[in-house]
Amino acid sequence: MKKILPFMLVLGILVVGILSIKIGSVPTPISYIIFPETAPDYIKTIIYDIRLPRIFMAVLIGMMLSSSGVVVQTVFQNPLADPYIIGIAASATFGAVIAYIFDMPDIMYGVTAFFACIISTILIFKLSNKGGKVDVTTLLIIGIAISSFIGAMTSFAMYLIGEDSFKITMWLMGYLGNATWQKVFILIVPLIFSMLVFCLNRNQLDALLSGDEEAHSLGINVEKLKIKVLVVASLVVAFSVAFSGMIGFVGLIIPHTIRMITGPSNAKLLPNAALAGGFFLLVCDTIGRVVLAPVEIPIGVVTAFFGAPFFLYLAFKNKGRLG
Repeated sequence: MKKILPFMLVLGILVVGILSIKIGSVPTPISYIIFPETAPDYIKTIIYDIRLPRIFMAVLIGMMLSSSGVVVQTVFQNPLADPYIIGIAASATFGAVIAYIFDMPDIMYGVTAFFACIISTILIFKLSNKGGKVDVTTLLIIGIAISSFIGAMTSFAMYLIGEDSFKITMWLMGYLGNATWQKVFILIVPLIFSMLVFCLNRNQLDALLSGDEEAHSLGINVEKLKIKVLVVASLVVAFSVAFSGMIGFVGLIIPHTIRMITGPSNAKLLPNAALAGGFFLLVCDTIGRVVLAPVEIPIGVVTAFFGAPFFLYLAFKNKGRLG
């Protein structure tokens, strides 16, 4: 199972991707997918300008959220840690709303979201660190508090926007309907960069699983390593949120599920979790797009249907660790 898992995930992405092109409010015959030159112009527009970039964005964002979830859980040594739960995503949302207010280009949405993420990540990390150790209960409380505060700032910013705030409300629930090839190409850069950094530091991240003291005894600068990978995790979360809104639970349930198959070693966990995240988000987006077509269910709502029960399961399973 471990050996064929990557091939199964890639095959799953291809199959669901083809289905996602075919089905929807405007069904696309399979012959037009195989021989696109025979399709009428409006079908070509649907395939190449609407559905294909949306499929790529779903896969890329799923990979980014899942891989960042692996790293965050490793750094905080707890399966309940997630970029959304500890407040990083809320900060990214605020940064992206600021970019909207000032009518910035697409790439600046990710940049402003990234800076907001960095500030909140460092703040959360420092406040939850007691004598070199991160207290999980403190981490969750601080994450919830910062999320609530930044959420209030985001709501205030939306109030200032006025009538156009309904567009942000739709985006906040998770929305891939505004996918473009330009956004796809922008997302590829932070994804490749983050996977390189995560994979190059996979052995050090594995050492963290044994505890900070054990990692330090192996010559690892634990504090520097944690800050480095958290900054990179914040980068991918920022661009994900900036382009797709709040899509929760991907970074929580996928790493945990894949860890049960591959084991905790990041050499296998990171690439498999990334592929599984892409597959999972593509499935959720397809479900949200076709179940009530032509009405679309926000993808964040679909992931919450899967993620909320899973989070409760993890919470009860780990309640002893939460004290």
